[in-house]
Amino acid sequence: MAREKRRQELYVTVPSLFRCPISMDLMNSPVSLCTGVTYDRSSIEKWLALGHNTCPATMQTLLSTHTTPNLTLRRLIQLWLSHADVTQASPTSCISKQQAAEIVFAGEFDADSLEKVIGFVTASKENLNFFVAHSNAAVSKLVEVLANSDEIRICEVIVEILDLISPENGVAERLADLVLNSGGDGDCLSSLAMVLQKGNTESKVKSAKILEMIAVIKPESHRKIAEKPGLLYELYILSTVEIDTSAVEASLSALIAISTTRLVKKELIRFGTVRTIGEILSGSDYSAPVRGVVEKALAMLETIATCTEGRGAICEDGKCVVEIVKRLMKCSGVATEHGITVLWSVCCLARDRVAQEKVRLVNGLTKVLLVMQSDCSANAKQMCGELVKVLGAKNSKSNLAPYQTRTTHITPY
Repeated sequence: MAREKRRQELYVTVPSLFRCPISMDLMNSPVSLCTGVTYDRSSIEKWLALGHNTCPATMQTLLSTHTTPNLTLRRLIQLWLSHADVTQASPTSCISKQQAAEIVFAGEFDADSLEKVIGFVTASKENLNFFVAHSNAAVSKLVEVLANSDEIRICEVIVEILDLISPENGVAERLADLVLNSGGDGDCLSSLAMVLQKGNTESKVKSAKILEMIAVIKPESHRKIAEKPGLLYELYILSTVEIDTSAVEASLSALIAISTTRLVKKELIRFGTVRTIGEILSGSDYSAPVRGVVEKALAMLETIATCTEGRGAICEDGKCVVEIVKRLMKCSGVATEHGITVLWSVCCLARDRVAQEKVRLVNGLTKVLLVMQSDCSANAKQMCGELVKVLGAKNSKSNLAPYQTRTTHITPY
């Protein structure tokens, strides 16, 4: 009796904010509904799977059953776990090293068991190091299950575990080899495509990061990834999720890493990537997260502009060229140099008169001159010089007719 009382005393030491309102356990993967209430993912997904369309805590009718990862709360829980005595956590929230190993190597396991592994790995650096020390066997087992599972939640949790351990020494190379060589009845790339199509936003982002990592480590993977049915398209679709900048940035980063062949670039153009990037650039938000997205968007355009079809698509888009000019000098040096490269590609390399006129109409010559005056790279300065020559050839609408490419100072006018 005393033992049970002590157990309950330890349990209530978990802050109420960190407990799931449904299970009352410490949350492993907190997600929020449109009502603003946060639940543990496994608990709320079971609730919704039963056909409920209400928020369990408030009983409000849900306008959407979409869940959003509460990353701030998750970080707070992880911080609390790292400083708290693990014996003070919920009896079901923490597992031992032996239990973690048993779950991974048991052969048959469910999403709830794997959620406990995530809790174990994120609880402390010691636990992470323990898991990584056994990563060769663990990653092999996880990849095997991922390749052959058609249960979306199991795939999501495995992706999350792989994302957690992949930055550790030697894990990424091992993971890349296993993913590319997975076989049997299924394969990992097909499972990642399924997560990108059906998973929650957080797991989609992690899948995109894994694909980017594989593409960077294994250049020979680009064609295999691009040829996997639905994979390239789902990555593109992720870039259209306007409400989540992390999703857009992860998608664009992966697409940039994969887009090394003309075939891939043409496919992305067919999907509508140029139009999508034009929409991204047209936004009025200049906050830090959006600046990161803009950098990736302009880098993606630069990649697309390396082929004839890409330059043609950029020139034909009514918004893209104009928005590039508007973003020059307003985001970051990196973004500005990507933008200059794209403008040089369509105005100088392609010699597209429509694109040249669009740049002139939004005072692009002035912007290019300002970039040339800035602390940009030598290559960017050279492209700026060539742009000034082309844009200044017909400058009846420009106030900068006397300026030549050797201009070193711009007098205000």
